[in-house]
Amino acid sequence: MIRHAAEADLPRILTIYDAARRFMRQNGNMTQWVNGYPSESLLRQDITNGCLYVMEDAGGVYCAFALIIGDDPTYAEIDGAWQDAATPYGTIHRIGSDGTHRGVLGECVAWSRRCIPHLRIDTHADNQIMRRAIARQGFVHCGVIHVADGTPRVAYELV
Repeated sequence: MIRHAAEADLPRILTIYDAARRFMRQNGNMTQWVNGYPSESLLRQDITNGCLYVMEDAGGVYCAFALIIGDDPTYAEIDGAWQDAATPYGTIHRIGSDGTHRGVLGECVAWSRRCIPHLRIDTHADNQIMRRAIARQGFVHCGVIHVADGTPRVAYELV
């Protein structure tokens, strides 16, 4: 089941992101989600904005992600080209899992496409596991975008 995250979910969500950061480091991704990103304050803002979601089953919450529908300012400029620059889209951000379930990106994408069929996503160049997972979901590599702090991200789109 996927549902909006609530304030009461924050301790579990923070644990999930800790597990995701450990997994990244163990798999050679040393630069993504450093310095406690995503922060508790950002997650609280996502909850307030109604764009943070959790996946749960009988065992509890095992994944968290943001689905932000509407223009993403970091996607305004791309070194490359979007497949569709005219249609409204949603962006999947901050997807993290505790590692107990396989296929969470697939679950996230399928659910998100029911909300809005046009999706975008990005990740660090050295996050090879996520890059392969994104490609398996049918996303097309469109180029490189730069986030607010100026660092690059590999950007993908699913139309």
